[in-house]
Formats: sequence, C-alpha cells, structure tokens
Amino acid sequence: MKKLGSRLLAGPYIIWMVLFTIIPLCLILYNAFTTFEGRFTIENVMAITDYVNAKPLLLSLNMSLVVTLICFVLSFPLALVLSKYSKNKNSIIVMVFILPMWMNFMLRTLAWRLILLNNGFLNKGLGIFGFNPVYLMNTKAAVILGTAYDYFPFMLLPIYNALVKIDKDVINAAKDLGATSFIILKRIMLPLSLPGIVSGITMVFVPSMSEFVIADMLGGNKVYLIGNVIEQAFNSGYADVHLGSGLSLSLMGLIIISMVIYKFFDKGEGGHGIW
Repeated sequence: MKKLGSRLLAGPYIIWMVLFTIIPLCLILYNAFTTFEGRFTIENVMAITDYVNAKPLLLSLNMSLVVTLICFVLSFPLALVLSKYSKNKNSIIVMVFILPMWMNFMLRTLAWRLILLNNGFLNKGLGIFGFNPVYLMNTKAAVILGTAYDYFPFMLLPIYNALVKIDKDVINAAKDLGATSFIILKRIMLPLSLPGIVSGITMVFVPSMSEFVIADMLGGNKVYLIGNVIEQAFNSGYADVHLGSGLSLSLMGLIIISMVIYKFFDKGEGGHGIW
C-alpha cells in the first residue's frame, strides 16, 4: 500500500519530466542528426567546428572562465568569513546575498543596464566625484559583470555549505600542533571544501556558457556568444531547428563532461575527493 502511495505521489513529477524534459530532449536528438528531408547526418553537430560557430563558442568559453574565476575569487574568502560566525548570524548574512535571486532575472539585468549606461548611475556617481566617465555598455566587460552578478550565489552557497561542515576541532587541533593559517587553508580548508568548490564551478561555468539574454541586453550586437547563435537558429526569420539542435547537443556534451568531473572530485559528503 505504501509503495502504491509513493508511486501516485511521484506521478505528477514523472508526467512533468516526460513532457518537459524527456520529449524535448528526444526532439533535439532527432533534429540534431537529421535534415529537413529526414535523412541522417552529423553535419548539424559538427557545425560547431565551423569558424562562424567556433568563434562565438571560444568567446563564450573564455568569458565563462573569467566569470567562474571572478565568482570563485569573491565567493571563497566570503564563505570562509561567514563560516566562522554563529549559525544565526550566518543565516541573516547569507539571506542578504541570495535575496536578489528572488527578483526576476530580467529585472536584475535591466538594473545593470541602468547602472552601466553612458548616462547611468555609475557615470553620474563618477561625475559627482570629478572622475571621467567610463563606457562599459555594449562591451564584454558589461556582459561579464552582469553574468558574474547573476551566478555569484550559485558559487557562494555550495562553498559555504562545504566549509560549515568542517569540524572545528580539526582546525583547533592543527593550531595546537603549530600549523599556520596558510597551512590550515592549504591542507584542511581547501581539500575538505573541494566538493563545494567543484559544485560551484559546475553551477556557474555550465549555464554561463549558454547564456544569451545577458549578452543581448548588456552587450548589444557587439558581443555574440554561442548562446546567441543557438537562439537565432531557432527563432530568426531563417530558423533552422536542425542546426540549433546540433549546436545545443554539442553544448550538452560540455554539461556531461562537467558532471563527470564533479563526480570524480566529489567522493562523498566527507569531501576527501582525490586528495
């Protein structure tokens, strides 16, 4: 009876998965390896190697690496500081950082437009203090800033969760044995927080690779990423769902590789990994 009840409760989830995950994925797979006439081909998948597609792919890769690095450099020290406070204070501080995520994604990006426009809040503030204006709108820097802002919590929370699980007695024992702060960071904090770091990198790098909305809104027509290529393949006046599916499948391969890397490092909740 309990098994029947569990299956009934899982029913809506299964229907949701079939309708909005499995069926669309099957359609992408079919379109990626077929032509408009229904013939089998691998040209759609291999189109990622064409110069017109490889260039935005490499740009997306480079910008995703920069975004991931910025998020990590900002998140790890912050998570390290937060992990030293009591749980009550941590809850409030962490809530402050994830609060913007409750706002609509488009509204957050529009807010960055208001900040970075040539006559936006940034240049008005610089003008008040006598500094020359900076023109960041429609540049790679604007897209990187906007993307890093949007995905920052996805890096912070996994690292923070990994650090708070580290037994404080281990750190105190290391201090009693004469370990310096640098040695504690290198030999204890980093190895034990590695699963959180890898999880954060995966959660930031993978979606930022396929990002196109931020590039449209903050980069204009001057920043053209692989996500924009795929979006135009599906939605432009010369829509080619087969090409778009092939390019999407190529990016999906990166997601699978990222998950394999994550599983390789994350050997369990203990977080020992390969160390």
